[in-house]
Amino acid sequence: MPATKNKPNEIYITRVYDAPVKMVWDAWVEEKQVAQWWGPRGFTITTHSKDIRTGGMWHYTMHGPDGVDYVNKTKYLEVIEGSKLVYDHGGNDEQKPLFRVTVFFKDLNGKTELDMTMALPDAEAAENTRQFIKKAKGNSTWDRLAEYLEMAKSKKDIFVINRSFKAPIGLVFDVWADPKHSAQWTPPTGATMKYIRADVKEGGSAFYSMTMGGNTMYGRAQYLKIENPHRIVYLQQFCDANEKVVRHPMAPTWPETMRTTVLLAEEGPDQTRVTVIWEIEGQATVEERDTFHKAKDGMAQGWGGSFDKLEDYLPNLLQEVGHGR
Repeated sequence: MPATKNKPNEIYITRVYDAPVKMVWDAWVEEKQVAQWWGPRGFTITTHSKDIRTGGMWHYTMHGPDGVDYVNKTKYLEVIEGSKLVYDHGGNDEQKPLFRVTVFFKDLNGKTELDMTMALPDAEAAENTRQFIKKAKGNSTWDRLAEYLEMAKSKKDIFVINRSFKAPIGLVFDVWADPKHSAQWTPPTGATMKYIRADVKEGGSAFYSMTMGGNTMYGRAQYLKIENPHRIVYLQQFCDANEKVVRHPMAPTWPETMRTTVLLAEEGPDQTRVTVIWEIEGQATVEERDTFHKAKDGMAQGWGGSFDKLEDYLPNLLQEVGHGR
C-alpha cells in the first residue's frame, strides 16, 4: 500500500475516477487506449513496443504540439495486474530515467483511486520537477484520462481540470461559494467581474457581468447542489443586460447551457485538490458539441489562468483569517 506522503524528494498525485479498476487499468496498459490520453493536452504518442510485465519495456515517442519529439523508454520494475505499477520514467538510450513512479489502483465501490508517487534523488530535484510539470501542463494527462474514461463508459464528452491548493478545504470552498471572493479570481486575466445579484444556495441563482477591454458580457448561474465543503454544481448561461439568455457573443456555436461540477478533496490538513468538470447541459447540435470538444485547450488555458489567480489570492486570505500563522 502507499507509504506516508511526507518525503521531500517525492511528488504525490491522487485521483478518483468514476470507472471500475479493470477499466482504468486497461486504459493504462493497452496500446490503443493509452494513445488516446497519455501526455499533456496537445501531445500525441506513437508506441513502438509495449511489454507490460515485470522487467518489460514501453518504447514510445511523445510528439509535442510544437513539433518536437521526445523519445521514452519506460522500464517496468514491478507489475501486479489490476493493482500496482512501478516504473522508471523519462529515460532513453541517451539519458537516464528522471524519476521512479509507483502507482496503486484501488477499488472504491466501483470507482478507482489512482495513487501515484514520483521519487526523485532529492528535494531540490523534486521541486524542479514539480515546477517543470506545472509549466508543461503535465498534470493535464490525468485530466485527459478522466475525459477518456467517461467517453468510453457513457459516450459523454466532458472537460476536466484539477489543481491542488495550499489551503484548508473549508477556506477553498468559501472562495468558490462567496461572491466577494470568487469575483476576485474567476475572471480571465485583464477582466473584472461584478455580481449584480447573488443567492448562492441550492435552488438559488446569480447574475453577473464581466468586463474586459471596454466590452461587457453578462452571465447567470443556477445552483443545483451545494454540499459544504465538498461539492458545488451549477448551470451557466450567457445573458444580455436584462438577463435574457443569449449565445456567447464571440462564439455563436458555443452550447447554450453548461453544467459545472466543482469537487473538493482534502490532500492533507492544509492542502485541497479541486476538480472542475464541465459538460454540455441538455440538447445540443452536432456543431455545438464539436465546438465544445475542439475548445478544450482553450478551456484549460482559461481555467488555468483563473487557478493561477486563485493561488496568488489564497495566501493573503490565509493571513487574514489566521491560518497563515
